Amino acid sequence: MIVCIAEKPSVARDIAEVLGAKTRKDGYIEGNGYQVTWTFGHLCGLLEPHEYAPEWKAWALSHLPMIPQRFGIKVMNDSGIQKQFHVIETLMASADEVVNCGDAGQEGELIQRWVMQKALCKCPVKRLWISSLTEEAIREGFSKLKDQSQFQSLYEAGLSRAIGDWLLGMNATRLYTLKYGKNRQVLSIGRVQTPTLALIVNRQLEIENFKPEAYWELKTVYRDTIFSASKGRFSSVEEGTNFLETVRTADFFVTDITTKKGTESAPRLFDLTSLQVECNKKFAYSADETLKIIQSLYEKKVTTYPRVDTTYLSDDIYPKIPDILKGIKDYELLTKPLLAGKLPKTKKVFDNAKVTDHHAIIPTGVHPTALTDTEKKVFDLVARRFIANFYPECKISTTTVLGEVEKVEFKVNGKQILDPGWRVVFAKIKNDGDEQEEEDEKTLPLFEKGESGPHEPTLAEKWTSPPKPYTEATLLRAMETAGKLVDNDELRDALKENGIGRPSTRAAIIETLFKRDYIRKEKKNLIATTTGVELIQIIQEDLLKSAELTGLWEKKLRQVEKGEYLAKDFLAELKAMVTEIVFNVKSDNRRPGDAALHPAKPSLEGTPCPLCGKGTLLKGNTAYGCSEWKTGCTYRQAF
Repeated sequence: MIVCIAEKPSVARDIAEVLGAKTRKDGYIEGNGYQVTWTFGHLCGLLEPHEYAPEWKAWALSHLPMIPQRFGIKVMNDSGIQKQFHVIETLMASADEVVNCGDAGQEGELIQRWVMQKALCKCPVKRLWISSLTEEAIREGFSKLKDQSQFQSLYEAGLSRAIGDWLLGMNATRLYTLKYGKNRQVLSIGRVQTPTLALIVNRQLEIENFKPEAYWELKTVYRDTIFSASKGRFSSVEEGTNFLETVRTADFFVTDITTKKGTESAPRLFDLTSLQVECNKKFAYSADETLKIIQSLYEKKVTTYPRVDTTYLSDDIYPKIPDILKGIKDYELLTKPLLAGKLPKTKKVFDNAKVTDHHAIIPTGVHPTALTDTEKKVFDLVARRFIANFYPECKISTTTVLGEVEKVEFKVNGKQILDPGWRVVFAKIKNDGDEQEEEDEKTLPLFEKGESGPHEPTLAEKWTSPPKPYTEATLLRAMETAGKLVDNDELRDALKENGIGRPSTRAAIIETLFKRDYIRKEKKNLIATTTGVELIQIIQEDLLKSAELTGLWEKKLRQVEKGEYLAKDFLAELKAMVTEIVFNVKSDNRRPGDAALHPAKPSLEGTPCPLCGKGTLLKGNTAYGCSEWKTGCTYRQAF
């Protein structure tokens, strides 16, 4: 008998259907030589501290660091889990072969391996590795089962991550709570959670300490077009006024016109992070909400495996593209022109070198039915981006017009879309149902070199703006690149190696910060609470709160997954780091009540508003607000 273990009951039903197993039993489905069973979540986990050493049950600085000689696992203490584990254990005892059908990723590999280890599985084990749950994908996967040994480094990376999180979380949380928690508050520390919180706190402190500075901009309107002075900003009103008076009475001359033609590529296919970013921007969905929605679409067989960090497809997907396009029938008006000719195959979409375990998130070609409103929105994003990548590039013309008034230079840039190409896929829908291309670029009137005429110059006072608070979208990008916010896709790809957390876990990290009351949400903005700010100020160890240093540890975990770095070396370094942190904190002579630990915040009342620069801050019941709120200033800063 061949025993298949899926990651959850719904997936087990899909697999059993394809394998011809139809007889339902208690905890598994049987038939045609197969028994298909399932896990749900983490059936097994690492032992608790006191299960290694009874004295570790008590929280005491003298017991730290807690570093077990050998880590062990246990079946979780839950009646439903214990019952399902017993079913799996019984089936494995008489199995001729086991097929690991777990989630095709690091965490899924770890969950299933732990269950098989605890159930003392002794028969040969194969691995099902698929990127979608369609019948075709499952059949193809079972025809190409791989040996479990091929995924040993993936398992070792998952195990190293779990042990690393245990070592740092258990020791640092007890250490900081005992040393600084004043016997009333657990200070939760995590390997990824704490540097993520530090990103938010540091940005918040930048905003709070920001001092706005005035500057002046000289612009002029010529032929209904706004030209800006090439000199840029003036640091004093006197300097700006001198230039204004110089240009006020003379005519405006067009001195040069340059036009460059170019192309713009369609936005990249989605990985999980970019999908979460887009959904947060467009629909204000949290990272966790988006993950749940795209996971549901995967389980409904309409999109591919979601927990991915690549935006590319492998070459073997190319022959399947026409059938996928035919399958998404609701987009027939957009797909029909593509299917009429040969589909392009470019390195911007297909690159085997950029694909490891899974490819980018795309539709499967299964026609979506019975989707919720939120699922329809997310599927639409995935489908349109997929379709757009097979359309021609958008052809554009960029024009720069230079002008001069009394030797003061001005310029303006404009862009014209010559051929929309892929942009038609993202056309807006007008109220009457007609499609309308999204107008997001400034087009210029036709100028001629040497022309001149009257103009209307103005000098406007402006104020420098503070950095913007993180939203979930910008925080996800910062986690992906270890705090370095970049817009360039190629550079972002290079920085992903050192990102903190994994695409599949970042949403959970953010949710943990909410649950522990370290952050809260104001509209879309993520704001650190007093507790969150104080925790980061207490922590002196950069190893605990630096996104960059944590990113280096993440890079090593990725190297373990690729077989380029030994798990035992990673864990040895981590144990040494934990030992050093414990020593440093134990040696800290600061006391919980010290001002250095909890510095008093100076009152902001009466200081200039950092948002508009015109008003002053007023103190309310829970927050400072700007005195210019009646004229529209929205600045608000909680105590």
